Amino acid sequence: MEANERTGRSADTERRLKMSATLKLTHKAIGVEVRRGTYDAVVDGERVGSVEMNDTTEIPIEAGHHSLQVRNGRNLSRILSFDAAESQVVAFRCTGKRFLPIFLVSFVVPRLALSLRPQ
Repeated sequence: MEANERTGRSADTERRLKMSATLKLTHKAIGVEVRRGTYDAVVDGERVGSVEMNDTTEIPIEAGHHSLQVRNGRNLSRILSFDAAESQVVAFRCTGKRFLPIFLVSFVVPRLALSLRPQ
């Protein structure tokens, strides 16, 4: 009996599962964070999930080259590019906590409002 007959999955589904990676996104701040709430995770220009404050989410993605941005209303992070290999977990941390000068400028330049960093 073949593997996909045992699991009930098609060969195409099996191939996609084997070629997937995981995006791990953590929304964590130490101290007071003014920009609270849920952040949307945007991979390659498409919303793929969200993460609550002080929480972590894992989102399945295809292996390959991607771009990532987090959003909360008009507040954005910069766009980061990353590569994900098969079965790899790629981790990022996001927060709305910024140094005061950047925080003030972010009211005019919303893409500076949220911080996104690889872990």
